[in-house]
Amino acid sequence: MDIMTVTLTTEAPAAHWGKADVTYQGAQALIHLSGSEELRQVQMAARKIRNQGVNAVQLAGDLWSVHTQWAFAQGFATAKAGYQVLWCGSDADQATLTQRAEAAQFARKLINDTPEDLSPVSLATQAAAWLKDIGGDKISFNIVEGQELLEKKWVGIHAVGRGSERPPALLELDFNPLAADAPVSVALVGKGITFDSGGYSLKSSEGMLAMKCDMGGAATVTAALGLAMKAGLNKRVKLFLCCAENLVSGRAFKLGDVLTYKNGTTVEIVNTDAEGRLVLADGLQAASDTGAPLIIDAATLTGAAVMAVGSNYNAIFSPQTATLQLAQKRAAAVSENVWPLPLDPWHKDMCPSAYADTANSRPAKGGGAGGASNAAGFLWRFVSPEANWLHVDLAGAFESSASALWAAGATTHGVLTIAELLKD
Repeated sequence: MDIMTVTLTTEAPAAHWGKADVTYQGAQALIHLSGSEELRQVQMAARKIRNQGVNAVQLAGDLWSVHTQWAFAQGFATAKAGYQVLWCGSDADQATLTQRAEAAQFARKLINDTPEDLSPVSLATQAAAWLKDIGGDKISFNIVEGQELLEKKWVGIHAVGRGSERPPALLELDFNPLAADAPVSVALVGKGITFDSGGYSLKSSEGMLAMKCDMGGAATVTAALGLAMKAGLNKRVKLFLCCAENLVSGRAFKLGDVLTYKNGTTVEIVNTDAEGRLVLADGLQAASDTGAPLIIDAATLTGAAVMAVGSNYNAIFSPQTATLQLAQKRAAAVSENVWPLPLDPWHKDMCPSAYADTANSRPAKGGGAGGASNAAGFLWRFVSPEANWLHVDLAGAFESSASALWAAGATTHGVLTIAELLKD
């Protein structure tokens, strides 16, 4: 495989290149930095180099930092394998970047996998196996699947997944590098909808095409935990992945159904395409049962979040201002983008029902105005009041088509932020 050397420079390109921000000298590419948005410029340059058919690069020169190298790698990555980025800088920097790349590649492969190849149980099994490879005997896990979910009163995961021939599943995983009775410091919850047809609230063909990515939350929290473990995490963390296929069949759940959750909350189904919050409700209750002082969930939950913050940010929600500020600080430290959206106690009541404590959405397109906040309000009902809680709506986790910054497919945007939040 031919390897192209890529160097950063603050010098303007030679006159014959015009205003080009990437120029070439034989087997070397020069990225000409200008302005204040260096990371964005580097990532866009990486896309341009990749689009020239370059599959392998060696980053070289003194201007590269961890942040710029990672931005380049994100722009260079594609859904298809067979590419390579070789790092530069100190041994510590290269080790950090290698750990990030391994975690991101795991998440990217899962998210880009076909729905046929990634069933709910397969998602749970692959996540557990990857973490077990990293953590060894510090990892223990259990997969609850099919009818056993009802026996355990995980009614949301079961209801969403019962329309598929392939059973839904809840992965319960414990990373404990401490004593057996050590308290759980953080509980992670991920939405693992391996394919979302919308159920009887059927999506359009165009809207359904990218729905293999609807398990992006599960992949994100798993990759974040694995990355933190690689970096020496020394606290007890529990992980819950809520895995199901949302399909149409004679067994599928229906509009008008009422679910009674483990905590007694009753939920009327007014939209079977608002299924993510139904499975997360189980995961958040399981996380709350651990007594963890911090609960973080991640999900490709609402189109409303994408409309609010675009696809280059992830939306964050929390009842605690300090939790939002911590998430913003940690995201900034790894050059990821998050933005807080409103969450007030009255958001819990923004999906009213005449038949149950709440509905799972509003009977309006996209859940109506404020849909992302209303979804967060629904989830809040299932979180322990004693816990600090961060909800990440992964607006930037997947690109349906290539852009100037990203190839089509998984971006893994959010993995680094959550890994940073696990450090304290």
